[in-house]
Amino acid sequence: SRRGRHLFSVTLSLLRLLITRLERITPDSVWAHRASGLRGALLAYAKRLASGAPVDEARVRPLIQAAFIVLEQAAREKQKR
Repeated sequence: SRRGRHLFSVTLSLLRLLITRLERITPDSVWAHRASGLRGALLAYAKRLASGAPVDEARVRPLIQAAFIVLEQAAREKQKR
């Protein structure tokens, strides 16, 4: 069974990439507010990971998945303009 398996691992480089991409969403996008909240949450986890503190992957994975969705939706919105 593939249940419980994930396509990505929670790494500092992945968190930094998502944080950077979320920052680039234009403020007039309908996704900007959501991106800002996700960015803040991911930044907190990135700081913990960078300091060597333990990170509960079960809590951060949904945030990562949400970040990918927001980025995808913001890109689609931008294409429609």
